[in-house]
Amino acid sequence: MSIPKSTSSHFVTGILFALAGAVCFSTKAIFVKLAYFNTSVDAVTLLALRMAFAIPFFVISAVVTSRKSSNVKFTFKQWIGVAVIGCLGYYVSSLLDFLGLQYVSAGIERLVLFIYPTLVLMISSLVFKVKIRGYQWLAIVITYAGLLTAFWGEATFDTTSPDFYKGSLLIFVCAITYAIYIVGSGRLIPHVGASKFNSYSMSFACVAVFIHFGIVNNTSLFNLDTSVYLYSFAMAILSTVIPSYLVTQGIKRIGSDNAAIVGSVGPVSTIIQAYIFLHEPILALQLAGTALILFGVLMIGRKPKEVSRDLQPVKP
Repeated sequence: MSIPKSTSSHFVTGILFALAGAVCFSTKAIFVKLAYFNTSVDAVTLLALRMAFAIPFFVISAVVTSRKSSNVKFTFKQWIGVAVIGCLGYYVSSLLDFLGLQYVSAGIERLVLFIYPTLVLMISSLVFKVKIRGYQWLAIVITYAGLLTAFWGEATFDTTSPDFYKGSLLIFVCAITYAIYIVGSGRLIPHVGASKFNSYSMSFACVAVFIHFGIVNNTSLFNLDTSVYLYSFAMAILSTVIPSYLVTQGIKRIGSDNAAIVGSVGPVSTIIQAYIFLHEPILALQLAGTALILFGVLMIGRKPKEVSRDLQPVKP
């Protein structure tokens, strides 16, 4: 049976949206490393600038979604949940990520972060008693074998950074906090809506970042080098705002499962961009570890046959 042209076009467009979003997301580490290499900016200031440039878009989105006729007002408990989960995902996780990138390569950062689905699986099992199937345990083993392979290749190659393990630990903790965010958001989004949740959670996180900056920094955000603003603006728009909407549109058209598969291009994209823009070497062990991590994560995302559905676009 032939697939209607309009449906096929809708699906292809969804793949392109998801692919572009994944590539844009992967540029974040590149901009952070470039800012560290070419300026004297610190992690908290860089994060604050990223949020300063991004927050107007999310505030506008929050206002628009709240004014829709279909809008359902948050309960007090939901306000607390959105604020806490949002700060955990976009403030705590981002801060740990920016701090860790001071010490590790962009490629390793992306690979460590990409194991978060395994952490989501284990957190869901511990907290909500979700059963982990046999093939998922195998996927976890494969994923961490890949991470250790890539990690070993990087550690034996780069012996110049005394804080390599410190940076790796910070990124790993970031992956844990982001996994908690994913689990928590999965419980809230069905009740409050994806767009509204994303807009408000990001806005709360921005406020938390500004408070943190005000406490630990005595400097102003308005007296920095021009290049710092350029990197921060590019990171906010190209690596934060645009991909968040691209991925959302991709999910609407091809579904979250297919979007996750397309999104697995992220670590590969980061490694290639790091080679081009940061002159980071591409190591054989890194490639082998990347392949294992991608395979393991995709295995975790596979649904068992008895609950799987035909791959159809999600209705807008």
